[in-house]
Amino acid sequence: MSAPGEQPVLPGRGTLLGFDFGTARIGIAVGELETRLAQPLETVQGEANDLRFAAIARLIEEWKPVAMVVGLPTSLDGEEHDMSARCRRFANQLNGRYRLPVHLFDERLSSAEADEMLRELKHDWRARKQNLDALAAQRILQNFLDSLP
Repeated sequence: MSAPGEQPVLPGRGTLLGFDFGTARIGIAVGELETRLAQPLETVQGEANDLRFAAIARLIEEWKPVAMVVGLPTSLDGEEHDMSARCRRFANQLNGRYRLPVHLFDERLSSAEADEMLRELKHDWRARKQNLDALAAQRILQNFLDSLP
C-alpha cells in the first residue's frame, strides 16, 4: 500500500476505483489510467460492513480494477486525526479482501470542492447530499490521476 506523497507503481493502462470513505456512506468513483479521467460511480449507504463490502465486491467484479485509491483525510495543516485512522483501516481491509494494490491519497477539501461544484450546477441540498460522496470520490481519484507523472 502506498502512502500519500509516495510515487505509486501502476501499469500504463487499466481501471482504478476511488473511495471517499465515511462512517455512514462511501462514495465510489471509477477512472482510467490511459485517459487519466475519473467519473463518479455510486454511493454505498449504511454502516454494515457486510453490505458495504458486498457492494464493493460487485463493483470490483464489474470494473476489474488494477488498483484502488482511498482518500486520506487530514486537517488543513496536514495532520492526521481519528478519521484518518479509520480510512487507513478501510484501505487495509480492501487490500486484504481483494488482493489489489491500494493507494492512499490526500483528500483535503475534496468534499468541499464537490459540494461547490454541485452548488454551481444549482442542485438543492437534497440533490447535493445524494451526489456528494460519489463526486468527492471522483475528485479524489481525479486528483490522484493528475498527480501521476
